[in-house]
Amino acid sequence: MLHDRLLVREIPEKGERRSSAGLVIPDTVKMATRLVWGEVCGAGTGARHVKTGDRVLFNPEDQSEVELHAERYLVLRERDIHAVANEAPERGTGLYL
Repeated sequence: MLHDRLLVREIPEKGERRSSAGLVIPDTVKMATRLVWGEVCGAGTGARHVKTGDRVLFNPEDQSEVELHAERYLVLRERDIHAVANEAPERGTGLYL
């Protein structure tokens, strides 16, 4: 990857969700645009805050799609990332926004 570009593999969502009241929301229901999680598989030399292996939150509409070795990846700029997850937070939520 060049400059601030990231190669991201989208983490698939589970089929159905539950509301806070316990109602099942099937995956066929179209909701407002939701941010999705993905795993960074490659990062350019200009990426300052994201590295390979990070789990990131991004808008699925801000993407370019590419297929490598029969697997689907997304190409994003670092500025299109909304959050980076930290699996072992010392304090706080574990997200860098």
